[in-house]
Amino acid sequence: MLTRVLNLIALLGLAILVWFLNLQYGNVYLDRLFYTFIAIAASYFVFKILLEGVISKRIKESKTRYSFRKTIQLLFVVVSLIIILRVWVEDPQALLVSYGLFAAGVAIALQDVFKNFAGSIVIFFGSTYDIGDRIQIGNTYGDVIDIGLFYTTVIELRGWVNGDQATGRIVLVPNGDVVSLAIHNYTKDHNFIWDEVALPITYDSNWKKAVDLIYHAVKDKTAEDTVRAEKEISHLAKKYYLSKRNIEPTVFTTLTDNWILLNIRYVAIAHERRFTQSELHKLILEIVEENDDIHIASETLSVSNSTS
Repeated sequence: MLTRVLNLIALLGLAILVWFLNLQYGNVYLDRLFYTFIAIAASYFVFKILLEGVISKRIKESKTRYSFRKTIQLLFVVVSLIIILRVWVEDPQALLVSYGLFAAGVAIALQDVFKNFAGSIVIFFGSTYDIGDRIQIGNTYGDVIDIGLFYTTVIELRGWVNGDQATGRIVLVPNGDVVSLAIHNYTKDHNFIWDEVALPITYDSNWKKAVDLIYHAVKDKTAEDTVRAEKEISHLAKKYYLSKRNIEPTVFTTLTDNWILLNIRYVAIAHERRFTQSELHKLILEIVEENDDIHIASETLSVSNSTS
């Protein structure tokens, strides 16, 4: 807060200095410069000190407070630019022309910057994603840790690491990508996703027994996640048109040339998907070890050396 107060005092000090110079020389540009500093100081006081500095501290939830502060920063920049143009261009018609020329010129010279700026508006007001969301934009997949005016900071997942694990790299994604690319949000409005585990078993296995044992093991293991998903999907149906979805685990059977393929489908918490999948793999291995009539199938290659 002290830094913000000092910045405000500096702006007011510059305004007073320009006002004094204007008294001495009576220059129209000094007069406009004086009002420019006053406008910026007023905007700074409202947005940075009152709203961001005082009101944001009363927001207890850290995620909401962060989003509020970023929104205030965005509004401060936009309002300041509008006021400055109004100060320097007095004629209404000329002001409209100035806005148009300014927008066209800057849009050409700084099209990427404005695209990112427009993207930030879409993100903040369209709730495209928020801090903590797990998203995929283009080839970037990870968790959002910061949303700036021009870039979104993501801690990368996957990459050269198997599963949903962090690589350690911080990726800056241009906000303008939300306008031109598809955004995959894994945690928007709910925290679960559907996942699958594939198990190939031999044709001489007791496949009915395997399906029954695996189904009940997966059902017991994912029971809490299933209950949570049911509550979230009922809430989701109030916001979107959503047809009925099967939340309970399901085991699908597919016949192939080499084995019987069992696809175990279940719901998992998005941020815990790999851990849940690992636990299910362990359960399946235990079932196979405890039952001699269930065998995992694998591709084999026979090499023969024949001499004539």
